Amino acid sequence: MDLQKIVDAVYGYVWGYPLVILCLGAGIFFSIRTRFLQVRLIKDMVGQLIRGTSSKKGVSSFQGFAMALGGRVGTGNIAGVATAIGFGGPGALFWMWMLAFLGAGSAYIESALAQVWKEEIGGVYRGGPAYYIEKGLRKKWYAVIFAVVTILSCGILLPSIQSNSITVAFRNVIPKLSPSASGIIIAALLGLIIFGGVKRIGKAAELMVPFMAIGYVIMAIVIIVLDLKRLPDVLRMIFASAFGADAVFGGIVGSAIIWGVKRGIFSNEAGQGSGPQAAAAAEVRHPAQQGLVQAFSVYVDTLFVCSATGFMILLTGTYNVADGKGVQIVTNIPGVEASPVWTQMGIDTLLPGFGSYFVAVALFFFAFTTLMAYAFYTESNVAYLFKKKSLTAIQVARVFILVMTFFGAVRSTTLAWTLGDIGVGLMAWLNIIAILLLSKVGLATLKDYEAQRRNAGIYFDPEKLGIKNAGIWTTIRKRYEAEDAESRKS
Repeated sequence: MDLQKIVDAVYGYVWGYPLVILCLGAGIFFSIRTRFLQVRLIKDMVGQLIRGTSSKKGVSSFQGFAMALGGRVGTGNIAGVATAIGFGGPGALFWMWMLAFLGAGSAYIESALAQVWKEEIGGVYRGGPAYYIEKGLRKKWYAVIFAVVTILSCGILLPSIQSNSITVAFRNVIPKLSPSASGIIIAALLGLIIFGGVKRIGKAAELMVPFMAIGYVIMAIVIIVLDLKRLPDVLRMIFASAFGADAVFGGIVGSAIIWGVKRGIFSNEAGQGSGPQAAAAAEVRHPAQQGLVQAFSVYVDTLFVCSATGFMILLTGTYNVADGKGVQIVTNIPGVEASPVWTQMGIDTLLPGFGSYFVAVALFFFAFTTLMAYAFYTESNVAYLFKKKSLTAIQVARVFILVMTFFGAVRSTTLAWTLGDIGVGLMAWLNIIAILLLSKVGLATLKDYEAQRRNAGIYFDPEKLGIKNAGIWTTIRKRYEAEDAESRKS
């Protein structure tokens, strides 16, 4: 049995219906238990983005949001949506929306937990599933497994996918740009940022992420306006296909659900365990504040950016659909595989000559900010494993990420996509089980925040809530109490 067959067999076990049910089930559970905070507290989500400032140890709430969104908004928002439609039909877009809505609840819980049990390592805040699994569940072995899986996924497998996508998109625009040259440029730019540490990553994300996301959504709105008469038919097709009511796509409703959830997780990362690592780096008064910010980032990723790609592809008809056996159900663009090229072709149909350039630039920013996020996630888990020796280990990890970034640009990543999906799936399995077991603490942070949200000064006291091993919050609370007391005097 060759390597590809072995990988495909493992992939089938990781990404079967049980993980789909776990993801959707966790989202439903947290949505109900939080009384649908994704609807009730939408005003707070947006408000928390502009509150809070950075410190020597942590980034601002908005920088934490931008870092996580940079990780969420990546290749999955362009290539991933195309793949979901290509194998699941238009209905896959609906299931991506559903995962985003329900996943906002999961994103809140995991990010709040990351804040509760964050640590100061090397002068900056670090946290995430490995930290709250050890401190909250008191399962060191479980935490180590998650950290190792995350380092393998974010440090080795996934960077190749992002750099390869950048290379493919730019070769469609600049044929003379060799993969080697592209890889060197991407790795060099990434190195300038990640060797500057967490603060520089946060600052770069703060500047790049809003620009790229807003610009991409505006382009989608332009495409929708130019082809507005087809919008009702496309919406009907999406909803009908999602539930097997469309004559063409009725036979692949199962694929629509699986591919929608799979690409939804790859894109918005809700429940995957990567977003909490950016959330833990934020300087906030209360864990719930960053939890709400991260819940909102799931909305931005899927409901805005993924939807933008989906509508540009479906409105312009630049897609193919195959069933689970590889038989083509729809062939609008013969011979063109699911990739960013679908979006490029779609924009070109209404704005000739513009689509290829626009998508290439958009994909560069999307994938590049995701590479920055992967570097940070890898660092957080390296720091967890090596503690006092983490500074040296982090430097080694950064070099390795740059090597894998270059490697992905010069090699085909068909195998890497499958391996990356396995890594994402394993992270989701490990993290979702953990946050379900720690749900009592996550829900307690929300209740405590809502009890204080009208107060002038919000403080988090884990001891009052019966939460152990969260001693860092004693120092944080005292600092904010002193600042508020000084403010009242003045």
